[in-house]
Amino acid sequence: MISDNSNPLLSDWSARPFAIPPFESIKTEHFQPAIEATMKDHLEEVKAIAENPEPATFDNTFKLYDRAGAQLNDVLGVFYNLTSSANVPELQKVQMDLAGPLADHSAAVRTTPGLFDRIRTVYEARANLDLDAQQIRLVERVYKDFVLQGALFDKVKQDEYNAIVKELALLCTKFSQNLLADEGEVVPVSLEELDGCSEEQIAAAQQAAVSAKKEGYAISLSRSMVEPFLSSCKNPEARERVFQAFVSRGELSPERDNKSLAVQILKLRSQQAALHGYESYAAYSTADTMAKTPEAVLELLNRVWTPAKDAANRERGMLAEYAKSVGDSEVIRPSDWRFYAERVRETKYDLDESIVKPYFSLDRMLEALFDVANKLYGLTFVLRPDIKAYHEDVLVYEVHEQVDGQDSIRAIFFHDNFARQYKAGGAWMSEFRSQNRNSDDLGTNVIPIVINNNNFTKAADGQPTLLSFDDCVTLFHEFGHGCHGMLSDSKYQRLASTNVLGDYVELPSQLMEHWIRHPEVLAKHAVHYQTNEPIPAELLAKLMAARKFQQGFATIEYTICALVDQSLHALPAKELATLDLAEFEKAKLAELDMPAGIVMRHRIPQFSHLFSGPGYAAGYYYYLWAEVLDADAFEAFLESGDIFDKATAARARKYIYSAGSTIDHMEGYRAFRGKDAAIEPMLKKKGLLIEA
Repeated sequence: MISDNSNPLLSDWSARPFAIPPFESIKTEHFQPAIEATMKDHLEEVKAIAENPEPATFDNTFKLYDRAGAQLNDVLGVFYNLTSSANVPELQKVQMDLAGPLADHSAAVRTTPGLFDRIRTVYEARANLDLDAQQIRLVERVYKDFVLQGALFDKVKQDEYNAIVKELALLCTKFSQNLLADEGEVVPVSLEELDGCSEEQIAAAQQAAVSAKKEGYAISLSRSMVEPFLSSCKNPEARERVFQAFVSRGELSPERDNKSLAVQILKLRSQQAALHGYESYAAYSTADTMAKTPEAVLELLNRVWTPAKDAANRERGMLAEYAKSVGDSEVIRPSDWRFYAERVRETKYDLDESIVKPYFSLDRMLEALFDVANKLYGLTFVLRPDIKAYHEDVLVYEVHEQVDGQDSIRAIFFHDNFARQYKAGGAWMSEFRSQNRNSDDLGTNVIPIVINNNNFTKAADGQPTLLSFDDCVTLFHEFGHGCHGMLSDSKYQRLASTNVLGDYVELPSQLMEHWIRHPEVLAKHAVHYQTNEPIPAELLAKLMAARKFQQGFATIEYTICALVDQSLHALPAKELATLDLAEFEKAKLAELDMPAGIVMRHRIPQFSHLFSGPGYAAGYYYYLWAEVLDADAFEAFLESGDIFDKATAARARKYIYSAGSTIDHMEGYRAFRGKDAAIEPMLKKKGLLIEA
């Protein structure tokens, strides 16, 4: 371990509570030297493994490889979280400067002379080495990691592959930074144009203008601000102006043109796949997933697309009928859809969002979140206001549980809930440190530090932050990912936490959403922030009845993105050479008969899932694949007669939340459910199940 007390990233954190990073001392200029030093140290550790004169064994190869680079991982845990949550301009420069060196480092580790030879030796002999199931799983996963990264290539192909990966890292970083800059833009609006918006929204618009150093009012281009504005604003011209700016993120200015970056990324990915012998990046990407092939992905997407399209067209008809009834145009533009949908919701279900939101304060929903986690998995959350994070809005909790009758610390949980400048849009979970029991020869359990990021609009000082019901679902979704990290129970880092196959990773998050949608949880925790009265039974019934309203719209908005993603990453090299993304998007939507009045939830220039990194490239379908699993999994709780049934929760914890990649995902799901997942619960949940 490198120790340098002049650089807080390299100082000894062990004396700090739970070895939490020293955020109060970390400055931007500390990152580059710390990362360079720990990369060097990591490479020395890997070289020592590769050059060991003793025959390769599990202990002297895989166990040490899994343990190597611990300090680098700690430093990068801070770095990557801050480049997402607090990416100030100075840090953006460091991020860009380090994108290439970090890619080079990964390549240097993978290609350390002799390392893969030792890995392959143990892999080929694994059946005869008296290894336990988790050790065999680690051997197989690490071996596959190396193969998928070109370990079987000759020197020429390996060099070509490494150059592609490095260039991709640079382009993806640039794509992400361009999008961050565009999301920092605002659209000025007048007070008159805010007619229909709540006092909370008007105050947020005033604050957005102040933050952007503009007079009056403005709408920032974050989804959490735009969508409520589109639902409330009575002025169609203002809605259209804001909407057009929002859907143009990634192409708002010529110097931040993400279309050209996306094409370059697609070309490089196509080359990457070709080196591996795959006909497309989609085929390469899905090879190591539950789906296995692009054909299986498309089968699922197409099975949902047709009923969703029919539902969306029926919904548009309802909106047009309402618009006509109030003297407006029957043509429902994308900028109008949410406005008229909210009016129809109010009429059809007598459900006014301004009446509902006071029952969903962030404070109450946090209580709901922690209560559900306690009832299901025995977790309790203790706020630690004395522990400072990287921003004053971030709350830090100790996570406790009872083990053999004794109180035990399970994890540390960071909660960063509010939108702000230099924070990426959307919502996500990540970790500063992952759970494992391989940090030393004693098998000491490493307590994970897990973080959830949301982008809720913060209320004015002294006022509670009120959430939409969709915000509440997002809160529970990310917390499901958080539980995946906090409940991890793996011996090895590579198999821990969310290090799972791509189309499995959304199961723990989407499963958790079901509890906030359940009347039992809402009846207890949806409490008016002023009167402390629980949500009236009549209002709750309306909320439940409205759950499937606009599911056609929501499903189309998502599924079109997944279909476009698959199509883009299936393009052959000759078509990529002349690809015009604007024309491609237009043609693809026409081919699929995209319902009028709806656009892609993420248009290509802003599709960070695909182009800010490889995580969801040719994998945006993951959410829908996991939704089949999560809907079927929640059926197990419903079948028990108790959504907090202890036996079902124990199986969910063991096989879904704690297992990581220690077992085969399909086998683990069958162990939990007793059978394969059926698609019908998912279609039923969406209101898309067509009865025979």
